[in-house]
Amino acid sequence: MQLTTVFLALALLWPVAPPPPPILRGWQPPPGPYAAGHRGVDLAAPPGTPVLAPAAGTVTFAGPVGGRGVVTLTLTGTGTPPLRTTFSPVTPLTTAGTHVTPGTPIAETAPETTSDTHCTTPCLHWGLLRGDTYLNPLLLAPHARSRLLPVND
Repeated sequence: MQLTTVFLALALLWPVAPPPPPILRGWQPPPGPYAAGHRGVDLAAPPGTPVLAPAAGTVTFAGPVGGRGVVTLTLTGTGTPPLRTTFSPVTPLTTAGTHVTPGTPIAETAPETTSDTHCTTPCLHWGLLRGDTYLNPLLLAPHARSRLLPVND
């Protein structure tokens, strides 16, 4: 199944409201699996902001990683291996095994100070993986439809 086909089949939402949130730092894939890079995007989100499931799936992890709260959502119907989207730093509102629909609150952004994260202002780090391969999570973000307008002479 091609990646673009998967995205077209998903009901996609932004994980924080109001959409679209400001993007503080974009996806910068590393040149290798152990090299420096930014394996996700940072969305502006003050502490306590609800984090919403961008698509239907199952929460497969909800807990601390390296002292920060993380939620991983495995997306339904996205092939093998399935797509997984991650959110941090958060306070989970769900537990592993919970099935969710698009727009379901799965976490809140953590009440941490900016010195506790890699953001200079409060943010939500949003990641996307297929297997061990990181992808740009903005592929999951809804996009406005393109329209061609007439050319005026």
